Amino acid sequence: MSFNETMKALSDPTRREILNLLKSGSLTAGEIASNFDMTGATVSHHLAQLKKAGLIVESREKNFIHYSLNASVLEEVMLWIAALKGDQGKEAK
Repeated sequence: MSFNETMKALSDPTRREILNLLKSGSLTAGEIASNFDMTGATVSHHLAQLKKAGLIVESREKNFIHYSLNASVLEEVMLWIAALKGDQGKEAK
């Protein structure tokens, strides 16, 4: 996983919506796909990109794969964005 892969994954609105769905807890690919008007293969592609970027993790339970957020990568992105902001919010003295 690289920072570039993470930012590339976050640039897609469908992938951001998948992340929003997962903030409530883990879901199967079918549960995720039911929220979109696209083929299962397309949803699988988006899930693969999110997984490659380290934004989601998968766990197997019987015949199902459950996807959930990888909060540590999201925290790294938030820290990087906060560092970009720097002291801009403070008044100059």
